[in-house]
Amino acid sequence: MSQNIYDSAPFFSSYANLPRSVSGLAGAPEWPRLRTFLPPVQNARVLDLGCGYGWYTRHLRSAGASAVLGIDVSAKMLERARELTDAGDGGVVYERGDLDDAEARRRLFGGEGEVDLVFSALAVHYLEGLEEAVHDVFRVLKPGGSFVFSAEHPIFTAPERQGVVEIPVPGKEGEVRRVWPLHDYQKQGLRVTNWLAAEGVRKYHRTVTTYINLLLDAGFELTGFNEWYPTKEELDANPWWLNEHKNETIKPTFLLVKATKRA
Repeated sequence: MSQNIYDSAPFFSSYANLPRSVSGLAGAPEWPRLRTFLPPVQNARVLDLGCGYGWYTRHLRSAGASAVLGIDVSAKMLERARELTDAGDGGVVYERGDLDDAEARRRLFGGEGEVDLVFSALAVHYLEGLEEAVHDVFRVLKPGGSFVFSAEHPIFTAPERQGVVEIPVPGKEGEVRRVWPLHDYQKQGLRVTNWLAAEGVRKYHRTVTTYINLLLDAGFELTGFNEWYPTKEELDANPWWLNEHKNETIKPTFLLVKATKRA
């Protein structure tokens, strides 16, 4: 069963102050690149896994999808998503469900070949049983359908203590270099960290190879892949990122993936 930290009042309050909570897609720096992975969604049936506030759910609906189902384990997240969604729009539905629970997936995902797009933003690294979930995603997609998702990059999830350190630059007295220490990359599995107002946040570290092989073994074709970090062009266009996202300039932060079910 997935951990549900978002229904903790202190955590939810802290999460509400994050840029992506306040500003939606405009506060998600990886979104401009991730959206290029999306296929045309006109008249499409879509699942949004780990929908949170529903920012992506509503975007997909506004882009032309005929029906978008947002699924999340957090009642507080879904309450906020419904508040932000036009109550008269019957094309958007939110349901509570644990993506790590096979019965919940069968109940919510639908039958074989019924969905055009499955989307997920920063949720899959919370799943212990990702392999089984990926097979269910493959099952419900129509031939030619896509699974587009983002995850915390394995370089980010690998260390048990995440954070930049400063080390002296050899031969240059007084100068330091900011680095992201990487260790236990090949040691896959549970990582327990502290984040925002929560202690003991459970995430699952997987290598890039594992992510790709999970998709290939399920029958997908890898059709899009990006290790997100801000490019020079993005930094020039958004100079404030140097303060807000300075750690992202020395490592990739997100893994962006598109996988397609062969027609």
